[in-house]
Amino acid sequence: MTRAAEVLAQLEGLGDPTKAAEMAAYHKTPRVFLGVPAAVLDEMARDLRREITLDARCALAQEMWASDVHEARIFAAKLLTQARIRPDDGPAWRIIADWAQGFDSWALADHACIAGAKRLQADPARLDEVEGWTMAENLWTRRAALVMTLPWARLTHPKAAELAVRERVLGWAETYVTDRDWFIQKAVAWWLRDLSRRDPERAQAFLDGPGAGLAKWARKEALRIIAP
Repeated sequence: MTRAAEVLAQLEGLGDPTKAAEMAAYHKTPRVFLGVPAAVLDEMARDLRREITLDARCALAQEMWASDVHEARIFAAKLLTQARIRPDDGPAWRIIADWAQGFDSWALADHACIAGAKRLQADPARLDEVEGWTMAENLWTRRAALVMTLPWARLTHPKAAELAVRERVLGWAETYVTDRDWFIQKAVAWWLRDLSRRDPERAQAFLDGPGAGLAKWARKEALRIIAP
């Protein structure tokens, strides 16, 4: 039995059919749900990150994602969620970036974006590639450009280069203002809300400028910290 088959079998054994049915009804995506708690997936992924090589982790993550089982995909993202990946995190980034082109739901996208954000922080030059996602037909890919860059909204004392990234992403957000898809509006509001915790003046300036065109509910969400 392959490592991927072993992990899938383990996940199936840990599943809860009742919880799986509830998750399927909630997420409304046509894939298998097992009902495995997130804490269990965290622990399993943490243990394997210690036990197997990066190459093995990348291969396993690919197979888990290809299974199209909800928990297996989350597990795949967790396998690649690590602040420092040595000696070369290029293969891990390539896998995550490729996944981003086929995102089809917020839950899986968010888990993969956590992994992707760490790879962007490790090498901000990858933002050049992510900028192309802002024009993707897939709304989840467009959304991922903002979700993966949230760490720059959350910096308390950003350096000049980090401020430049922040402004770059705000430029992307500006192009999203007229997109009335709920998830896109939510992503812009999320970015601005997190920014308002660290730099309320800049968040307010965006909302007074290009952000004036956001949906009313999205503006309210963006202002939740500075104008509750």
